[in-house]
Amino acid sequence: MDFELTDDQKQLRAAARELAAEFSDDYWAERDQLGEFPWEFYRAFADAGWLGIAIPETYGGGGLGLLEASLLVEEIAASGAGMNGCSTMHLTIFGLNTIVKHGSAELRQEVLPPAADGSLHVCFGVTEPDAGTDTTRISTFARRDGQDYVINGRKVWITKAGDSQKMVLIARTTPRAEVAKPTDGMTLFLVDIDSDAVHLRPIPKLGRNAVASYEVFIDDLRVPASARIGEEGKGFTYLLDGLNPERILLAHEALGIGRAALRRATRYANERVVFDRPIGRNQGVAFPLAEAATRLDAAELMARNAAWRYDNGLPCGREANMAKFLCADAGFIAADQAIQTHGGMGYAREYHVERYFRESRILRLAPVSQEMVLNYVSQHVLGLPKSY
Repeated sequence: MDFELTDDQKQLRAAARELAAEFSDDYWAERDQLGEFPWEFYRAFADAGWLGIAIPETYGGGGLGLLEASLLVEEIAASGAGMNGCSTMHLTIFGLNTIVKHGSAELRQEVLPPAADGSLHVCFGVTEPDAGTDTTRISTFARRDGQDYVINGRKVWITKAGDSQKMVLIARTTPRAEVAKPTDGMTLFLVDIDSDAVHLRPIPKLGRNAVASYEVFIDDLRVPASARIGEEGKGFTYLLDGLNPERILLAHEALGIGRAALRRATRYANERVVFDRPIGRNQGVAFPLAEAATRLDAAELMARNAAWRYDNGLPCGREANMAKFLCADAGFIAADQAIQTHGGMGYAREYHVERYFRESRILRLAPVSQEMVLNYVSQHVLGLPKSY
């Protein structure tokens, strides 16, 4: 069993770290405070060819695996960019997986090359206010009308909708009451956002304010049948292709935020002198930081295992969910302890750890809550009765 990264993976990680380091904590704090999309950062990574890291080479991408993509986003988060940096690109990495696998040749050619070079922004429209985690309860409906579909509905928490030209959208094409299984009768579409039939409203929120989240209102949006991804009624099955990669990627982002927080806390503990000695000499300060480092290292092993299994075509639902759970908790604990180590100054923006704390908190909710991960483990790993 070899836990060592390959030379190519090490070089990838170093190159990502070097480029991300060009954007300081102050840059990210300003983008977050002003609610401005980090266009300079995004273009730098687009120009360097990072956005299409997992898109097939045929369509201008790097053709690399999920592990390499995970190393990329971990380094971005660890640079201090956190979720503000990672959220600019992780949808391109996992969200377009459905088009790679199930889109028509024409749709792949239309979308993948410009997504890989950064000229096309695509968001992902799944969540609805009255459905939440239960995707089978979505009410957005696509009615067939000749060679078109007419879509009506509402989505919520749609990342980057205001900065995107396209949306991968899931809608019902058959009412839930008329299908054999609740997961049947849903269809994926690639739709234009720049339309009079689509209305966006940004959601004020706690953190990751450089990349906005939106409510999306869709009123009689007419799309051609050619915009459908795969077969009608199989959208939920296609959606599953992206769930494990998404959880693995965001697990690594949680690790990165935790590493950034721990780095700042350790530096402060070495430099801050109280009662004529650095506070890091006190076990009450040192031990919680040591524990945070231990939790991050342990969670990293599960995340690497999950990514490796996915890339090797092995079942990874157990590992992907556990990685998300462990990394989200480890990252949050590290960020929380970073604030505690700084004392009152941890609450001040100038030390940045309050921003890490706010962004690490997101990952205990998204892309799936810690409680829903435990539901999965209870049922699918332990064989206990379904609890919901």
